[in-house]
Amino acid sequence: MTPPASTDPALDEWRTYDEFAAGIDTYRLPNASLSGTALTLSLDDGSTLALTFDAVAVTWSGFGTTGTDPYDAVAVREDVVFVNIPLESREREAITVVYSTSTHRATVVRSRIAAEATEGTPQVGQEFWAATTDAGEPTGEVPGPSRDLIGKRNVYRYSPEHLYEHVYVSSTRYAWQCLEGVQRGHGDMDLSTVWKFADGLYLFCFREFRIAVASVWLHDLGYQLMTTGIFLGLNGDGDAEHSRGGGHIYPLGSVDYPDAQPV
Repeated sequence: MTPPASTDPALDEWRTYDEFAAGIDTYRLPNASLSGTALTLSLDDGSTLALTFDAVAVTWSGFGTTGTDPYDAVAVREDVVFVNIPLESREREAITVVYSTSTHRATVVRSRIAAEATEGTPQVGQEFWAATTDAGEPTGEVPGPSRDLIGKRNVYRYSPEHLYEHVYVSSTRYAWQCLEGVQRGHGDMDLSTVWKFADGLYLFCFREFRIAVASVWLHDLGYQLMTTGIFLGLNGDGDAEHSRGGGHIYPLGSVDYPDAQPV
């Protein structure tokens, strides 16, 4: 999709991932330490992911390999933790885990940058699993794909310089535009995945076509209207880069489709 021509040269220059991501974590919830925490997650394909945390790193085993890497954790609710592992042991990959200490449910997202770009396919791909933790007997709804966000329109404020609008148009697509920031005036329709994790908590992931970047967000639409997320992509120099994001959610409204429903 080609953005419309503009008389402002700044609007015609498509920004790189590292340019728009700089400072997009200003309003993010504070980091949490998982030092001393050990979890084994049972994924819905029968595999496991084992995690042992200290103050700055996590030793992990899963996906047919092992590693020790830095991690980033946020307590998005009293009983829900968002953890990202920006892998240094395996270049161009990230593992993101959301887990509950009360229901012992979890989701796992693996993001990977393909070696080469393919026309019509986002270069950063993502895989998804529902999981349970070994901390107790799982209860409640199993996390999985959701259509709950279709038709909703929200604005996201990540910093004084970052303001974006999202419109969720189907189970596989969302539209965005930048209202403030280096991408101001730019927008597109990209691939997206939405999973419901718990009441009011939605895992939202997107994969862009124009540039090599994908993201994992946990939207809290029921408790405090905050979102916590991460990016993985190629920066302007072509190198893999991990970034954090987060901020406030401002719902603008929603629509219900009267006839044919979106896919």
